[in-house]
Amino acid sequence: MSGNKDSDGGWRTFLWNSEKREFLGRTGCSWFKIISFYVIFYICLAGIFVGTIQALLLTLSNYKPTYQDRVAPPGLSHTPRSEKSEIAFTKSDEGSYKKYTDSMKTFLRQYDDDRQTDQMKFEDCGDSPRPYTDRGPLEADTTQKKVCRFRRSLLGSCSGVDDPHFGFNEGKPCIIVKLNRIVFFRPKAPSSNESLPEPLQAKAQPNLIPIYCKNKRDEDEGKIGEIKYFGMGEGFPLQYYPYYGKLLQPQYLQPLVAIQFTNLTLDQELRVECKAFGENIAYSEKDRYQGRFDIKFTIKS
Repeated sequence: MSGNKDSDGGWRTFLWNSEKREFLGRTGCSWFKIISFYVIFYICLAGIFVGTIQALLLTLSNYKPTYQDRVAPPGLSHTPRSEKSEIAFTKSDEGSYKKYTDSMKTFLRQYDDDRQTDQMKFEDCGDSPRPYTDRGPLEADTTQKKVCRFRRSLLGSCSGVDDPHFGFNEGKPCIIVKLNRIVFFRPKAPSSNESLPEPLQAKAQPNLIPIYCKNKRDEDEGKIGEIKYFGMGEGFPLQYYPYYGKLLQPQYLQPLVAIQFTNLTLDQELRVECKAFGENIAYSEKDRYQGRFDIKFTIKS
């Protein structure tokens, strides 16, 4: 019992020693010094952190990303998108392809004519491919800039205006293709026809980034059939570039190309590869969407 009392007295003394006027083994002066030290220490750490962030922010632009590490310029993508880049449906069953047509309708809604009527935001940039539309240096003028109109009617039978099924009900599916947006990027048209596939050489235009699709596998040759291209010049016209970013061009509409596969062999898996051709458009085996993409079709009757 006496041992417990001694032990209890030791703890009480440690908590508060009335003789030395110590709390938890320290005097008031000692506590003041150590608390002051840690307060100053953490204030300095916070100051270093805030200063580092502020210094980093000074190197960033509000109008152009300093680093672009997602896809090397430019990426080529398509609508509708699907898991594993596969489009599979039964042409006689609307429910099997409704998800594809719904996504295309949603995507193309921003290209409706009635959304491009504001003269202060939109302008006509011609009906044929033209050179770049220069709207000044990127950060010289921070007011919003106009954008070029792109009408859905340019996409022909793949516009969804006359055919809400986009050809899926006939086994002739359409896809919508675009170059991904990159702030102030200027795609360059091919420098010579020799770099283009033979079917494109006769159609090459100086202010156009052409696109071409073909069978990806040798065994699919002859099973793809005719491929139709719709859009301004059947490619990406240069007057829609450069893109000035969301702050300066919130209404920007990138040019589109619609591709319709009119005679795909039914009940077989077919792989198609599409490429955009330009002097500064490269391809990578590590990135399937850098300047190109491939897609698998499986259409059942």
